[in-house]
Amino acid sequence: MLNTTNNTIILRNYIILTATVMFTAIGLTDTFLAPTRVGQQDRINNFGQVLSAGLVSYSQNLGR
Repeated sequence: MLNTTNNTIILRNYIILTATVMFTAIGLTDTFLAPTRVGQQDRINNFGQVLSAGLVSYSQNLGR
């Protein structure tokens, strides 16, 4: 009887641990690989290029 109870508790804890790890992994994957985040990163990269071009243009105007 004691052995069956311990096996049940171990199995329950294992299922809880497995579910926790799965949901955490899914959450982290959705956080870092979400399509909306990738789109935002592309916009930030494009904005950086526009900003750099503007700074170069401004510095050329100051140098003249």
